[in-house]
Amino acid sequence: MSMREKKRNITLAERADRHRLYELSVQYAASEIEFVDQTFRRLRGRKARRLREDFCGTANICCEWLRQRKGNRAVGVDIDREVLQWGIENNLSRLSREQRGRVSLLREDVLKVKGAPPDIVSAMNFSYWLFKERTQLRRYFKRVHASLADDGFFFLDAYGGYDAYKEIVEEREIEGEAFTYIWEQAHYNPIDGNLLCHIHFAFDDGSRLEKAFSYDWRLWNLTEIRELLREEGFPGSPPTGRGGTRTGSRTAALNRRWWRTRMPDGSVTSARKNSPEGVFHNRPAWCAINAVLADNSSEQLHL
Repeated sequence: MSMREKKRNITLAERADRHRLYELSVQYAASEIEFVDQTFRRLRGRKARRLREDFCGTANICCEWLRQRKGNRAVGVDIDREVLQWGIENNLSRLSREQRGRVSLLREDVLKVKGAPPDIVSAMNFSYWLFKERTQLRRYFKRVHASLADDGFFFLDAYGGYDAYKEIVEEREIEGEAFTYIWEQAHYNPIDGNLLCHIHFAFDDGSRLEKAFSYDWRLWNLTEIRELLREEGFPGSPPTGRGGTRTGSRTAALNRRWWRTRMPDGSVTSARKNSPEGVFHNRPAWCAINAVLADNSSEQLHL
């Protein structure tokens, strides 16, 4: 290497850690955990203790669950050794010794994982969309249903709206950081529903981190998800709630008597009774957190 090359300024993109950028741009761990915890407590009348995070990646959600209160236990499941190791070195390392004793990270297939029945299974950031065939996704839902505690909850998100089918690029500056998050829907095949997406990052010094993450998914709609969940034992009803953007509001459509909506600023809106059942008005883009029960009790949730 020449002296000139040695003296070359290292760009922000070259210094960047893609997993840290992802957590800063995409995940709202504290807000997400607060939402699922409050939802469980409200409908079950007790505090959830055991959470399993499927497709856990860096295990950020697991770590936040442990911080929520003493006695909480978490299991993170992912098949990617590299991202699990990053989570151990960068997230679990920031926990206390006592907290680390309450978390397990498993490099396993979510279709095969076993363990103590969790109160909550979380499958966020559309990661289950990697199952492209109906039989695959149905098998996953069956495994989740069988693994949950008798009064457990399954939380999974989805996005849609008529922009979901377009080849588009969306940019969002990250407040307080020297980079811009870029979401690209590169290709959608209307025949089989295959969707190819990328995440890029652009930095204030003009450098870019291209295709930091790529996703080869099937774009599942709420009707398909609801039908598959119902076939595998989860109660199902038409969706209700409120929509937003992929980087905006997230909605859990709950039971016949009320719904709750988590907004980007952390506020929660709710309505009791008389809220339209089975109505979810379409818009260019929306992102929803869906909560479904493991049993067939009277507290059925609307997906």
